[in-house]
Amino acid sequence: MATAGNNLSAFEPKKLTNCAGFRIGIVVSEWHQNITDQLLEGALQVLDTIGHSKDLRQIIRVPGAFELPFGAQQLCKKHNIDGVLAIGVVIQGETRHFDFVCNGATNGLMEVMLKYDKPIGYCLLTDNNEQQSIDRSGGIHGNKGIEAMVAVLKMLQNKQNDTH
Repeated sequence: MATAGNNLSAFEPKKLTNCAGFRIGIVVSEWHQNITDQLLEGALQVLDTIGHSKDLRQIIRVPGAFELPFGAQQLCKKHNIDGVLAIGVVIQGETRHFDFVCNGATNGLMEVMLKYDKPIGYCLLTDNNEQQSIDRSGGIHGNKGIEAMVAVLKMLQNKQNDTH
């Protein structure tokens, strides 16, 4: 496991100082809400730490992980958004449903990102059990919401630097 024994959620706010003005959309799955709310809290913590205005944030909720691409697309299409963070959880079950949802969400998010030329942070936990998701949403492996939001901001910085 890539994060075994590692908490990768530490970040350097001073490296994100020019990010406070980006318009950020966040699409959050309602499925496993106890976990997705913790991931959202981590993402918002990053934005608060860098002095990001709440007026520059748009948060929408969708039923589950499979609906994340549509939610991300709506944010890109209908709102003046620079980048999006997609937050969801899919826990392995006894059927192949896990595979279909994970693949659909992943491929859909990538398609939306490339279609709209806007970074979409991937905060879709795909774990074997609920404890693994808890460990990655503020537990022993940190908070993947923090890591994914930092990734969105870094990609926005890269995009901004490419246009200057």
